[in-house]
Amino acid sequence: MAAPYAGAAMSASGVPAVLLITHGTVSQLEDLPEFLKKIRRGRPASPELVAEMRERYERIGGSPLALHSEEQRAELETRLGLPVYLATRFGEPSFADAVTLLLESGSRDLVLLPLAPYSVELYCQEASRALSELAPSGCFGVCSVGPWGCAPGLIAAHAARIRSHSGPALERGARLLLTAHSLPTRVIAAGDKYAEEVAASAAAIERSLGQRAQLVYQSQGADGGDWLGPTLREALNQAKSEGITEVVCAPFGFLAEHVETLYDLDIEASAMASELGLRWERVAALGSDPFLLETLAELVMTALRVEAGA
Repeated sequence: MAAPYAGAAMSASGVPAVLLITHGTVSQLEDLPEFLKKIRRGRPASPELVAEMRERYERIGGSPLALHSEEQRAELETRLGLPVYLATRFGEPSFADAVTLLLESGSRDLVLLPLAPYSVELYCQEASRALSELAPSGCFGVCSVGPWGCAPGLIAAHAARIRSHSGPALERGARLLLTAHSLPTRVIAAGDKYAEEVAASAAAIERSLGQRAQLVYQSQGADGGDWLGPTLREALNQAKSEGITEVVCAPFGFLAEHVETLYDLDIEASAMASELGLRWERVAALGSDPFLLETLAELVMTALRVEAGA
């Protein structure tokens, strides 16, 4: 277990803090149009898309993502013995909310910790930009964790969760699908390392399990264009054509339950599998898994040690 922080870090300004950065969700369905607009980088969503997303949230009883993120924040704070603040890219608390709390607290040295192991650079860039825009110049000393999609603790957490949930099905010959959120291929062509890091993580999970798996990209966008694949439908059709009768889906690309697991997998993909006569089994997201929390704590402590020795 990572030891609680017990030393000076980036400056002599006091105990450092952690800014835990997540994607975010809506707290009430009336916020969906603005939420979708933020995700779409200022492009309003069509009424049809808003209605479709509203139905999805209603069918799952609302997204639990905010609750899970707060649980992760609180448990990480306890493990580290450091203040941990939460900021979301598209929901609440916003970066502005987090900066207000940080200024009030007196914390001036920050470790940026994205709960998105394959998009660390993007999340940290957005957080750094927000800090520079929302706080007085030079107010914060900032360092960040590095990409952590192949962190041993994260791989162990996924492998252990898959074994405990679906070991018997895999022993019977079920096809293991490892799913992550898709991205437009133009983003990858522009230099984003997401697909490379996702594939490396999936391969590491396969090695840890000693089990062959298929990497699948889910939740492709509504605007069309080319997105990373294969899709879930393609993977399920392939399994059927190869005589597979059972499928285990492990959404390793998501660290907490939300609409893209509870609807896209539990409702939409499950129905696809049923139509094909496939038995469907879904592994739960990690949430507050001890292996995950320990990994997060170790990432923070490593970042502090590196910064202190720089």
